[in-house]
Amino acid sequence: MNDISSKERQILMTMRKVLANIIKDTTPEHKDMKHPLSDVTIDQVRNCLGMISARERELADKAGAAVEKPYFTDEKRTADVVSIDSIKPGTKK
Repeated sequence: MNDISSKERQILMTMRKVLANIIKDTTPEHKDMKHPLSDVTIDQVRNCLGMISARERELADKAGAAVEKPYFTDEKRTADVVSIDSIKPGTKK
């Protein structure tokens, strides 16, 4: 990855984190409370996050990076981690 796309990726990541923090800070604790941001502003923030995500994906594809997919903690893993201590020498399967 060249210097320019690396810098762009850093800027996008920072923008995404700042927008996420604004969302966290302004979201009311109870769903019955009115949100301080207007519906138009909320939609604009969603659009910004969507554009940031799309550009980050474009940069990752261009760099040949693996797809970073979120997962649930209870989701079955494709590989299991095995402790080295559990491997006994001289045993073959």
